[in-house]
Amino acid sequence: MIVRSLDEVNGTDRDVEHGNWRSRRVILAKEGVGFSFHETVLYAGTETSMWYANHIELVHCIEGEAELTNDETGEKHIITPGTLYLLNGHEKHTVRPKTDFRVLCVFNPPVTGREVHDENGVYPLIVEEPAEGDAPVA
Repeated sequence: MIVRSLDEVNGTDRDVEHGNWRSRRVILAKEGVGFSFHETVLYAGTETSMWYANHIELVHCIEGEAELTNDETGEKHIITPGTLYLLNGHEKHTVRPKTDFRVLCVFNPPVTGREVHDENGVYPLIVEEPAEGDAPVA
């Protein structure tokens, strides 16, 4: 069983800040559970274009408001607390927070925490074995 608070993640290598956002990576690939889980805040007034070509991402808004654009179709959605979106088709997308936008994110395959968006907004696929003592995923 893993029990971990956001306070335990703060200030560690799991607490990653970029100009547009801060992501606290609570569960990573090394935990060996088949997904990763993050709490992320995208800052008001920013614009972030992403494309998870190697991952499926579920994003659940718990605070704030943002405009989500599917860059492939031009379709726009307003995302508010209680709304989620699932990038199950590896869609290129852009998020424009109107306020600080706090979301809970699940990635499959799990991220290691070392990924950095490349020039296309893509995270590379980095495979990591579970940490010693962690049970492998069945």
